[in-house]
Amino acid sequence: MDLNAMEENSQQKNRTCFILGASGETGTALLKEIVELNIFSSITLIGRRQLTFEDKAYENLVQKVVDFEKLGEYTEAFQGHDVGYCCLGTAKAGAEGFVRVDHDYVLKSAELAKAGGCSHFHLESSKGADKTSSFLYLKTKGQVEAEIEDLGFERFSIYRPAVLLVDREESRPAEWVAQKFLGAFSSVFPTMSIPITAVARAMVVNTLKDGEEKVEILENKAIYNLGKIGDKK
Repeated sequence: MDLNAMEENSQQKNRTCFILGASGETGTALLKEIVELNIFSSITLIGRRQLTFEDKAYENLVQKVVDFEKLGEYTEAFQGHDVGYCCLGTAKAGAEGFVRVDHDYVLKSAELAKAGGCSHFHLESSKGADKTSSFLYLKTKGQVEAEIEDLGFERFSIYRPAVLLVDREESRPAEWVAQKFLGAFSSVFPTMSIPITAVARAMVVNTLKDGEEKVEILENKAIYNLGKIGDKK
């Protein structure tokens, strides 16, 4: 797979994109990949607050600040984008807060994106997502996958990563040990865990390649393999 050729092809198409959740771990890594590869003529960040960047490479970003409780009032933010990336998620305690963000906000955003002309929608979901699951987390993830599929995007890509490995400057000792342990095995057993950077790279590479199916589900191993393409490490 010739990544450079795909990058040039994408640049010639003069496409635009938006990212939901750019302040989160995956969204941050995804934005970095997209900016470095320069594959879109315009990048819009949609979020609850304005983000600040020191690197001049980010100076041309468009930012739309929205109230997710009143997303219907922000249709303009979702208009005119060819590709949409959704990395929304919450660490809030309680079922109500989780469902509101991971289902309600995500689904409404997808509806507005579809109405605004988005043709390729990317959704960061979770390993084990299943709308029939008895576990709220997996059930909610599976439900929103199915409901977005029903919207009928020209192409809908679902990513189901396993345990996400994050390089944090500050972390709790137990978390650090777990990260190091899982990280050591991620290349040997690419179904247990995956670096956030690999998820972001996979989303970008998958954007550049032609889709074989209208709806595609990428499980952890497939994400891991795509995430290795073009990796200079």
